[in-house]
Amino acid sequence: MNWGLIGIGAAIAFAAIGSALGTGSAGMAAVGAWKKCFMQNRPAPFILVAFVGFPLSQTIYGYLLMNRLTQAVAAGADAAYVLGAGILGGIAIGMSAWLQGRAAASASDAMGETGKGTGNYIFVLGIIETVALFVMVFLFLTTGAFEG
Repeated sequence: MNWGLIGIGAAIAFAAIGSALGTGSAGMAAVGAWKKCFMQNRPAPFILVAFVGFPLSQTIYGYLLMNRLTQAVAAGADAAYVLGAGILGGIAIGMSAWLQGRAAASASDAMGETGKGTGNYIFVLGIIETVALFVMVFLFLTTGAFEG
């Protein structure tokens, strides 16, 4: 058995788990913010849907990492490297998604309460997104060593 194959699956699995936790957190907060708006007869900000969706991109990064690790296995990468890169990379990407969702939950609450600060909230969510991008890109660069 090639233990690296577990790493390939782990890359997408852990990233998707983080996305599920993140969108769940953000979604619950958005619903609560909309409820407050409705109870106060104020318009409910639709931008909260975008806040809820922010953590989904990390599932795509996990998928891209999974594909890159598959290529590394085909190029003869060490199984332990692929196992470690997939598990640790997937967890790092997933954590970014989960915490991005928690930040999006706070942004939803603040936006629902004040109706202000959209750009600031998006900027913060983008910074958190950058962590996942860095993990994916840096692991891509290290797997490139196996392509000859």
